[in-house]
Amino acid sequence: MKSLKNISRRNFLKKSFFVGSSVGLGGSLIAGSAFSAPGNERNRFAVKQSGKPVKFAISSYSFWHFTDQKVPIEVAIDAAAKLGIGGVDVLHRQMESEDNAYLNKLKRYAWLDGVDLINLSIHQDFVDPDPEKRKKAIEHTKHCIKLAYQMGIPAIRLNSGRWGTVESFDRLMELKGQEPPIEGYDEDDAFKWCIESTKECIPTAREYGVVMALENHWGISSTPEGLLRIVNSVDSPWLGILMDTGNFLEDPYDELEQIAPKTMLVSAKTYYGGGEWYSLDLDYRRIAKILEKVNYNGYVTLEFEGKEDAQTAVPKSIKRLQKAFGQ
Repeated sequence: MKSLKNISRRNFLKKSFFVGSSVGLGGSLIAGSAFSAPGNERNRFAVKQSGKPVKFAISSYSFWHFTDQKVPIEVAIDAAAKLGIGGVDVLHRQMESEDNAYLNKLKRYAWLDGVDLINLSIHQDFVDPDPEKRKKAIEHTKHCIKLAYQMGIPAIRLNSGRWGTVESFDRLMELKGQEPPIEGYDEDDAFKWCIESTKECIPTAREYGVVMALENHWGISSTPEGLLRIVNSVDSPWLGILMDTGNFLEDPYDELEQIAPKTMLVSAKTYYGGGEWYSLDLDYRRIAKILEKVNYNGYVTLEFEGKEDAQTAVPKSIKRLQKAFGQ
């Protein structure tokens, strides 16, 4: 990413991205339309249409892996437009500010580029024995729901949280995301805190028309059983699953198949140049078939997490995903 520092956004894209024969599919997620009907909240998973092709998006994270110098969200928006891709997933921590002027600027910028902002990927942690810390995480989540609404984004990425007993993220990756509970507590406590905290966010999600997609991230949502335990316990049409193809580390296909029926958004990882923390050789044709079985027709978002320059890796990744999904 160092090569991006001294290149303007527009020049970077003009020089680096190609316009190939790939066809991007536009379209919008309209908040609430698949989830509600007059006088009734329909379940999104009961109305999926078979045979409808998926849409593609690019995560702004693909251009910035938490290095010192942030890459503007507009870079991802322009890249999506250049490659004919319909959407961008916005990483909250990558945003320059939360001022209304900045939020409106991003919304307008994306609209002029013909790109939808489809998801706001946020961070929060509900796994904490301190009620005040959980309350703070709940309020942060509600705040981010309102930010998404302001930008016209119909969904947020939700984390369950983790114990935090392994402080170093690099060490956590060495341990394959596993860490021991805080002394005196167990996993049932963690699930109780997460489920109760998530339930407290549901009324705000419903009020603002922003769905929450719980990712198979690190912590208690790192297994399909844990992820489904939370989603099934909350039991709301305003909560579904964000399938991250790269977060089940060993033979992921059976695990991905377990969560596919309740998946409302997909993050598809690629690792050109070797992964920042690890690399997986993912069979995306096999993953596409898993999603086809449940008539998934939402967005598949590229989340490039390799060391190769995004200038070359993002276009290659998009072509790979389009081929795997028959587009």
